[in-house]
Amino acid sequence: MTDAAIKRVWEGVAAAGSSAVRHAIESNIRRLSTINEQQTEPRADSRLRRWVLRSLIHSLFRVRVEHLERIPPEPAILSANHLHHIDPLLLLAEIPTQPHYYILGDARTLYNKWWKRFILAFAGGVIPLERIWKEELAVIAAAKAGQQNLLELATAIEKTVHTGGDIQTLRQIDRIVLAILARGDGMILFPEGRLGTTEGQLHLPLKRGTVIYALRAGVPIVPIALIGTHDLYLRKELTIRVGEPLYFTPDSRPKRQAVDAALEKLQQAMLDLLPTDYQEPTGTKLFRHFLNHMFW
Repeated sequence: MTDAAIKRVWEGVAAAGSSAVRHAIESNIRRLSTINEQQTEPRADSRLRRWVLRSLIHSLFRVRVEHLERIPPEPAILSANHLHHIDPLLLLAEIPTQPHYYILGDARTLYNKWWKRFILAFAGGVIPLERIWKEELAVIAAAKAGQQNLLELATAIEKTVHTGGDIQTLRQIDRIVLAILARGDGMILFPEGRLGTTEGQLHLPLKRGTVIYALRAGVPIVPIALIGTHDLYLRKELTIRVGEPLYFTPDSRPKRQAVDAALEKLQQAMLDLLPTDYQEPTGTKLFRHFLNHMFW
């Protein structure tokens, strides 16, 4: 465990124990649960949400979008690789406003800063997913293996962090996602299930949830490559590259073989969009530490 990783885990534990973060998660889940009752939860107009996020992103970075026209006007799942916590905000700043897109994302990294809570409370469209991070699991394992300097942190993780892995919570999230797709809205998902560490690469294998939702809801998956977001600095070019939609035969109870076949197709489509020779720009990188930490 590096010092930077340990610092991040401490920050994650602090977010897990924050009453403001807890309130944001619980109030948002309550609002989203009304979708199952055929009600519309409070949310900002998609055009206003995009304008707010685009104003923020474009003031700091240069953004390049390739083949945006490939995103269909119908309900769909946008499936992107994940390099940084700016990724969902970047996508919402650039994708079409119809249908209205929702993000299924890590609750603590979406709500860990006051300005994120402010913007996302106003904008709506977030399904907060609670989970324990791989770094936190590594801390617990190291402490149990006898690394005494991590014992306090491991204890804090076990006491504070909500894993969200119970059946009731998972079923609640499933109901919300399927209700959103059924009423004609879209979803943004990151099937790697974690942050990637290298530009141009996917963390494999991909999680099955993305294709299971698509098969059950009968909606296409649009593969997307995000390029340049792993390391941020002022005026860096960030690229969104959109692939052709993938269509599958709807199945309310998809079998393992159909899921695996769809997942393989999605994986290859995402790999085809990623650069094979990405080179990180050289030269002065203004506000690098500030911007990486700002969006962390």
